[in-house]
Amino acid sequence: MINQLIRFCLENKLVVVLFTTVLILWGAAVAPFDWESDWLPRDPVPVDAIPDIGENQQIVFTEWMGRSPQDIEDQITYPLTTALLGLPEVKTIRSYSMFGFSSIYIIFKEDAEFYWTRSRILEKLNSLPSGTLPQGVSPQLGPDATGLGQVFWYTLEGMSPEGDPTGGWDLEELRSTQDWYVRYALQGVDGVAEVASIGGYVKEYQIDVDPDALRTYNVALHEVFEAVRGSNLDVGARTIEINAVEYVIRGLGFIENLDDLRKTVITQRNNVPITLDQIAEVEYGPALRRGALDKAGAEAVGGVVVTRYGENPLTVIKRVKEKIESISSGLPKKTLEDGTVSQVEIVPFYDRTGLIYETLGTLEDAVRQQILVTIIVVIIMVMHLRSASLISGVLPLAVLFAFVGMKLFGVDANVVALSGIAIAIGTIVDMGVVLIENILKHLNDADNGGTSSASSANLQDCPNGAGRSGKETLEVVYRACTEVAGAVVTAVLTTIISFLPVFTMVAAEGKLFRPLAYTKTFALIGSIVVALTIIPPLAHWLLATRKRKQAQGTEDPKNKVWLIIQKYFRFALCFFVAIFTAFYLAGDWQPLGPERDIGNIVFVLLLIGGLLGLFSLFIRFYAAMLSVLLRFKTLFLVSCSLILIFGLSIWLGWGKVFGWMPDFVKKSDPYVAVSHAVPGLGKEFMPDLDEGSYLLMPTTMPHASIGEVMDVLSKQDMAINAIPEVESAVGKLGRVESPLDPAPISMIETIISYKSEYITDDDGRVRIFAFDNKSDVFKRDASENLIPDDEGRPFRQWRDEIKSPDDIRDEIVEAAKVPGTTSAPKLQPIAARIVMLQSGMRAPMGLKVYGPDLETLEAVALDIEALLKQVPAIKAEAVLADRIVGKPYLEIDIDRDAIARYGIKIKMVQDVIEVAVGGKPITMTVEGRERYPVRVRYMRERRDTIEDIEAILVAAPGGAQIPLRELAMINYVRGPQVIKSEDTFLVGYVIFDKREGYAEVEVVEQAQNFLAGKIASGELNIPTGVSYKFTGSYENQVRAEKKLRVVLPIALFAIWLILYFQFRRISTTLLVFSGIFFAWSGGFILIWLYGQPWFMDINLFGHNLRELFQMGPINLSVAVWVGFLALFGIATDNGVIVCTYLQQIFKEERPKTIEAIRAATVEAGTRRVRPAMMTSATTILALLPVLTSTGRGADIMVPMAIPSFGGMSLAILTIFVVPVLYCAIEEFRCKWSYN
Repeated sequence: MINQLIRFCLENKLVVVLFTTVLILWGAAVAPFDWESDWLPRDPVPVDAIPDIGENQQIVFTEWMGRSPQDIEDQITYPLTTALLGLPEVKTIRSYSMFGFSSIYIIFKEDAEFYWTRSRILEKLNSLPSGTLPQGVSPQLGPDATGLGQVFWYTLEGMSPEGDPTGGWDLEELRSTQDWYVRYALQGVDGVAEVASIGGYVKEYQIDVDPDALRTYNVALHEVFEAVRGSNLDVGARTIEINAVEYVIRGLGFIENLDDLRKTVITQRNNVPITLDQIAEVEYGPALRRGALDKAGAEAVGGVVVTRYGENPLTVIKRVKEKIESISSGLPKKTLEDGTVSQVEIVPFYDRTGLIYETLGTLEDAVRQQILVTIIVVIIMVMHLRSASLISGVLPLAVLFAFVGMKLFGVDANVVALSGIAIAIGTIVDMGVVLIENILKHLNDADNGGTSSASSANLQDCPNGAGRSGKETLEVVYRACTEVAGAVVTAVLTTIISFLPVFTMVAAEGKLFRPLAYTKTFALIGSIVVALTIIPPLAHWLLATRKRKQAQGTEDPKNKVWLIIQKYFRFALCFFVAIFTAFYLAGDWQPLGPERDIGNIVFVLLLIGGLLGLFSLFIRFYAAMLSVLLRFKTLFLVSCSLILIFGLSIWLGWGKVFGWMPDFVKKSDPYVAVSHAVPGLGKEFMPDLDEGSYLLMPTTMPHASIGEVMDVLSKQDMAINAIPEVESAVGKLGRVESPLDPAPISMIETIISYKSEYITDDDGRVRIFAFDNKSDVFKRDASENLIPDDEGRPFRQWRDEIKSPDDIRDEIVEAAKVPGTTSAPKLQPIAARIVMLQSGMRAPMGLKVYGPDLETLEAVALDIEALLKQVPAIKAEAVLADRIVGKPYLEIDIDRDAIARYGIKIKMVQDVIEVAVGGKPITMTVEGRERYPVRVRYMRERRDTIEDIEAILVAAPGGAQIPLRELAMINYVRGPQVIKSEDTFLVGYVIFDKREGYAEVEVVEQAQNFLAGKIASGELNIPTGVSYKFTGSYENQVRAEKKLRVVLPIALFAIWLILYFQFRRISTTLLVFSGIFFAWSGGFILIWLYGQPWFMDINLFGHNLRELFQMGPINLSVAVWVGFLALFGIATDNGVIVCTYLQQIFKEERPKTIEAIRAATVEAGTRRVRPAMMTSATTILALLPVLTSTGRGADIMVPMAIPSFGGMSLAILTIFVVPVLYCAIEEFRCKWSYN
């Protein structure tokens, strides 16, 4: 079938051209990058910075304003949770009961469809038995989004026409603008699930009743309540007809202003009306709030835009910005006292667009630089420009093919998914290398009368093509392609099969890495499609045709001289193109930083030129080295075995591999030294993605008031904002008005955006500005702005002592130290949302304590907190247990005997308490599009102390007014601020963070063992009914590792089977398969080297390479394992190439002596060393831009690339190991048959 496809493409070149054109246009149209085109309609792949790896969850949110967490838990959360537990596909239910509301998070199984789960919840809520919930309480389904959908945060600020902040706007004015204008305008944008408000004050009509006036006029509080309710009403009286005209009749009675309320009649005494203004003060005021916003120390008003589930965040944000631009002119405007015109503007302080563009920019740069590196490698290795252009053309076509596949299969683009293309670039080009090399070899052999020699493989030779017709040339190309097509397809299949374990991943790791597996597979399929369908006809077109033209004058001696000149000219041209590409690459790559133009050029030339020189020397002396190794097989194979053992020791640890040794050996100094140097690799779920911002989440004590927390937040934001590297610091206390944010007022969230090291454009690329070398300063215009200049220098925004974002984080932590606050784990906005979605906690690691009551929970949690601070791997200041019952309560305990004496019912007393102390919204005003509540409450000065509360009057049925002190006792007690539960069982959290140098799994294992030891020794007492378990992102790593233990051997066996079907011989298959073990070992060795402080600790052009490329310890994460899986698929390629020709040579020549066997082995190896080294060179060198990348998203790409780079570097040994083992087997057979 493959042969037929190749022949069809060779004979129907027009079809191939049309197919290529369609592929290019389609790929460009759906490419996720921001390629604007006026003539090509764009429908790009959906883009986000990182996949949504949170749980498949829905939220049931229920408000019951003014109620305590205990009332919410008993009357709302618990009944709803027990009802919802019966839903199909439910995995677990997490619930939070807080002051005034209940949030229930229903976690469904991963394969449950998102909107199907919502319909099941609505069915259950609509079928609740009457009496399940209190009267008037109605649960609602949260927005069809997740916390990760919070992609755009903004504030409303007064600005002058010049764009300068002016102020002049009250918080109430800004909040009204946000609630009734901005919020609904943005919520109508396609793809937006919700726009939630935060900060400022909600305007309220406040009726503050004077109890003395109530007593004077003998008016009960409930009379005021009913009178106000009846004073805000419009009615309709149908229509009447007058003179054949129909008139609609309306009775107008809505409250329009404060005077309307003041004139409300409560009752009458002696025919004298008693109006509201006689017994109460009626004014505007702020409603009770449970959240606030602060920007750089000043209180602010803002909102958050939440994208709908499954929508393209980048597209939605673009639509939101377009909407903001369209409504901006209509926002309120006023003239201040100083004459300044101030207009409200929407100012974003968190916009995920920047992170998306920067990660895409990093990946786009890496892919582009990889293509450039590959072009250089191919040109130098091939020294045949047309061949190099054909091979290099595979890359962009395969990448475009991957984009088309992503669009067709609904795979979103993000930093992880596109990394699949980045780590596959070197492998993609290998297909073209093998095909073109074989085509040129066959053409050369045909021109030499069918002779085959080592020298004929030199791609610099230009075959004459004398006496060969076009049909004959096509047959030569066909034979060349079909000869290696099987090996090429086998190599691609092994690479695809190696990623099967990724396709089997579930939960967070599956959502994170399955898109990568898809994109890598699409790119590889694209490479094989291009190699088998496009390269053969183009090679016949460009290579063979040119060679026939050269054949016309080869017999003429004069033309021979001209051909020699042409040969050297082509050599010089190839060299020039390679150097030109290297110069362009240096300017684009800038591996030593943007300030080192000459240094970058020298570095690129030395690095690529040096490595290519080594590869060339390797090829040149390969035959001699192989001949020597064939004579010393045992020594060579023992050395290789030691390398494999060293790699295994790096992975598992020296002590674990050699723990079987006797004690006197294990106590020796060399053994101890090696054990410390090779302790084994730490484990974590995934490396942190540098988002360009931090999320600081400290807490205050539960008893702190909103004013006290606001003071703390303001001080923190001012201190953080004073750090020169910080661009903005906007903090939130409590919650936004959204079911997605169940936060108490003691919780602070500050989004801190810091400046990039150098000024960059929207895609994260460094900008260059005019620089005066004489005065050593940057030039500025009249407005003191930097002047862009391509010949200038980049402008560094960090101080000299700031080397990395971690240094900025350290300064933030120091600045945020305010008395009364806790420490906070290291989190970033997206990472924090993911952590909270997965575990419900605000830290990547923690412990959940389950118990029968809140007091027991808190006691055990505090004991565990004290012990965890002693664990060496845990940062003591970051250990924090929930203060579950730390909220002060005033409980009014009604004396039933006392109220019975006055004939007063419980509800009557409770209604008075609720209205007089807490205040109760009675009705809503209708003011055009705006709605504001009307609330009745006692005057502040008559309800803010215990004595005032005791003096509240309760009306008895007989008309008497009874003070509350005679009807109830008021007690001080401690109660919960938040009641948390899982599947109806009470739970408390103990969160912690790791110290530098430790991996997540290692930290949790240390903590588990430490607590187990304390329980065994009796230092930690776990009461009956109490249990605990560790939780956090480390669970994803443990789960993924368990899955890999099962699936990885299956995938390796599948690779072995593919190799077996290729060679049909077990011994040969095992020889080729050995390349995986060398690659495995090489990957671990490079990971180990990254963690050694002396590795790459070299100063070059004033830069320390280790610091420049941010080398440091690499933990064994799922990302690293994905890198190994990518490696396993290509680790056998060299073995396949060499073994294929070994079998062919031995089948043709059938050597009978030891000398003949070794000669045949050397001949086969020599004939295949060039393509083998070319594929290795392209794979290894193409990863250099990824390894040296430091842009946004590099944190995830680099750990995936390290195994491939290290593994393929060591896998080069297979072109020695495979021939040596093959020769050993053949020699053994020869000796056996002789005997």
